[in-house]
Amino acid sequence: MHCGLIITLLCCLAGVAHATPADKSHKAYLTLIIDDLGQNLARDRRVLALPGPVTAAIIPDTPHAGEVAREAHRAGKIVILHMPMDPATGPFAWHPELPIDELGKRLDAAFEAVPYTAGINNHMGSRMTAEPLAMTWLMGQLQRRHKFFVDSRTSAKTVAAAEAQKIGLAHVSRDVFLDDERTEAAITTQLQTAIKLAHKQGSVVLIGHPYPQTLAVLERELPKLKAQGVEWIDIKLMISVRSNQAMAGHGKNGVYR
Repeated sequence: MHCGLIITLLCCLAGVAHATPADKSHKAYLTLIIDDLGQNLARDRRVLALPGPVTAAIIPDTPHAGEVAREAHRAGKIVILHMPMDPATGPFAWHPELPIDELGKRLDAAFEAVPYTAGINNHMGSRMTAEPLAMTWLMGQLQRRHKFFVDSRTSAKTVAAAEAQKIGLAHVSRDVFLDDERTEAAITTQLQTAIKLAHKQGSVVLIGHPYPQTLAVLERELPKLKAQGVEWIDIKLMISVRSNQAMAGHGKNGVYR
């Protein structure tokens, strides 16, 4: 009897230890955005098939922008406009020398090209997101349209999220780029970096691209998130979790630098 009791207790303790990551999952959240969609339908469908609430960021001047947006919407994924900004080029791209009325026309046309958008993030934009007047105007436009903003933070000089924060526009900022180096080993390392950051600060916003190497890593590793104590949530819930506050890498005391 005594031996049986000891075995029972050990089994219970083992069960508690095994459950620990799941118990902590609510404390570490991850949101995944895949940029540059709309160029390759087969590849983009592979993104939409990822096992969770991936955010589909679609470039307006791509051959399949509308179709991918509609398929993403039908699949229950959140669609955002991946808005081209200088140094990006093309008919929709924003450049610092353009007048506000032209910026407005290009924004209207971009939203028309990508249906079902809930918000936007910048495609490139290292020059444009550093322009306070344009970013102030953009955030006001997004608030009027009931859209949120994701600052991709392609430049350390970005003022985009700061302008969003000033007017209380729903927004978040990117923490980790997944695939600046396009090897599976490097992408896996970046994903682990993101997971560690999620545990450290409670949440992480991750941006990747539909490269074959990236998709291979995500298909293999995303199902393991729960076991690592991380909950994959959609972008809208992440905005709620962060409550428009800057993370330590973006500012100080919740305010963007």
